[in-house]
Amino acid sequence: MEINVAQTVPSFSANIPVAAGEVFSAEEQLARVLIVDDSIVVRRSFSKILASGYDCVEAESAIEALSRLRESHFDLVITDIMMPGLSGIELLRKVIETYPDTAVLVVSGVDRPQRALDAVRLGAFDYLIKPCDPAVLQLTVERALERRTLIENARQYKRDLEERNEELLRGKRQLERLQAQIVHSEKMASLGQLAAGIAHELNNPVGFVYGNLELLEACLRDIFKLLRFYDDQGLTGEVAEQAGKIKQEIRYEQTLSDLSSIVSDCRDGAERVRDIVQNLRTFSRLDEAEFKTTDIHEGLESTIRLLSRYFSGGNVRLLRDYGDLPTVEAFAAQLNQVWANLLVNAAQAVSAKGGEVTVKTYTEDDMIVVAVSDNGVGIPPDVLPRIFDPFFTTKAVGDGTGLGLSISFGIVERHGGRIEMTSTPGAGTTAYVKLPKIVQPKPNNGIFSETITGDPSNEI
Repeated sequence: MEINVAQTVPSFSANIPVAAGEVFSAEEQLARVLIVDDSIVVRRSFSKILASGYDCVEAESAIEALSRLRESHFDLVITDIMMPGLSGIELLRKVIETYPDTAVLVVSGVDRPQRALDAVRLGAFDYLIKPCDPAVLQLTVERALERRTLIENARQYKRDLEERNEELLRGKRQLERLQAQIVHSEKMASLGQLAAGIAHELNNPVGFVYGNLELLEACLRDIFKLLRFYDDQGLTGEVAEQAGKIKQEIRYEQTLSDLSSIVSDCRDGAERVRDIVQNLRTFSRLDEAEFKTTDIHEGLESTIRLLSRYFSGGNVRLLRDYGDLPTVEAFAAQLNQVWANLLVNAAQAVSAKGGEVTVKTYTEDDMIVVAVSDNGVGIPPDVLPRIFDPFFTTKAVGDGTGLGLSISFGIVERHGGRIEMTSTPGAGTTAYVKLPKIVQPKPNNGIFSETITGDPSNEI
């Protein structure tokens, strides 16, 4: 077969921009074309036509072509259909399946429209009839490679667009989480101010109720003394009979006993209200929200008293192992919120089957350490790295916001310290809060309020 090769072919890479001073090899500039045909004459003719613009490699069979494709990358495969062994159509199928980034051009001496249609449907770029006009071959190869480049660019653009969209979605979700966290912090700060204000308002009436109960108890003792004196005088006649009827109607002896018990119960109740108010004021400390000297043990005890419902049922046993700690400069109310979060988590971890919660304090080098431990179910290893993430919780929907530990982490970090968590599934969990003896507070940035913030029900 005679093919005119006199016409020159412009390089496919002629439009590739090259920066000043850069040098590219011919292999880097030229697209690679694999020519597959069992006729050496056809292979050489195609190579001569395309050699000026492309890096051409020849293969005499589909098997050899697949071997070369495994060895290196080709931008385009030009294949005959009728070849010994695997046909060009089988080669087309394998290239489309295994090397989707490689374009395929089918060339055949058989002029059958159905065969051409089948080849294009299988993924071939075009179907040429031999003998091929050099100009047509050159133009078809150029168009095939341009189409391949456009497809690759479209794929890359789609990947970049998907990555950008995913990045925007992640940013949107993060922004929503931060907005919700700020709203929640402000809400809890408002609740803290309200609670502290109520505690302040209750303090005075509770004080005079408690004081009046003491006075009432003293007055009742005097009245009982007078009544016992009258009883000992031994009334006679009609007066004695009337007094006996009255005593029977009012259940005299029972009433005297009940009065003493009622006053005692009221006094105990007033004491409990007074203690609750005092603990709430100590916990919230709106009047002590500035950075000042803080007793860690005092904050722990006030928080424990405020959370007494978690430890007073008999199912959860609270143990204290306090060491000798110096006072530190800190935001007491914020640290109390940290103790509340950790204590509630520990209590709820053992509440189902019962267990122990231990609060241990000690010094370690230049750090103060508060360790809150439980012997509950523990935290799975795959969950442990995420426990400080905002909104992460293993509780059922509606049972917690998942902000407690996240806010606690920020509070401790603001004090220049850190929280470390260790856990063994089935054996329990220990949270270590490490604070420097000399605290240099970090800026608040409006996220963590200096009053009660967060949600103590962020258990894992």
